[in-house]
Amino acid sequence: MSYSDFTLEKISKIFGINIEERTNVFISLNEVKVDAFFIKYLQNNIPLAQAISTEKAKSEMIIAPVLIEVRRLLDNQISLFSGIDFNVNIEQGLNGFCDFLISLSSQQLYVTSPVIALVEAKNDNLKQGFAQCIAEMIAAAQLNKLEGNNIENIYGCVTNGNQWVFLQLTGNLVIVDLDEYYINQPEKIISVFVSIIRSEMV
Repeated sequence: MSYSDFTLEKISKIFGINIEERTNVFISLNEVKVDAFFIKYLQNNIPLAQAISTEKAKSEMIIAPVLIEVRRLLDNQISLFSGIDFNVNIEQGLNGFCDFLISLSSQQLYVTSPVIALVEAKNDNLKQGFAQCIAEMIAAAQLNKLEGNNIENIYGCVTNGNQWVFLQLTGNLVIVDLDEYYINQPEKIISVFVSIIRSEMV
């Protein structure tokens, strides 16, 4: 079993996780100022990625640039991992490949202090990505506990490149933010990432 094998029902049964759907979870966050060059770069990438219409194209041309901009806005004080094995608890199925992980540590040699797991939705189906994302968030929480990291909240994001949905894990509760963010307003997406990371850095 690996992250991609989980369903929401399995997660609830195995880990005792409660899942709630809410709106306006991140509505009060302050919007950050995004680099104008990045906006132009992204606007050039989006039509090409959508025309190619493969997960790889969306990952390379849309998702990765957004996360790199988040890292720049945080003065490169976080680490960003792409396409890595994240094996935390094989017995519980918390192992396998992760699309992206963001850590509160600035070192890039290995994952420590993970705070955000991002899953690229397969076949543009965001809901199918929720279970995988939550499993990765649980693994991140377990790793932080093992390492003695006092990180109260773990966040997740599921995206198909166009739509972005955010999740939050606190204890045994997962909140799914029903407010979807769209890539034609990248400032809003990036502001959520920056704000939730800053909230855990203090």
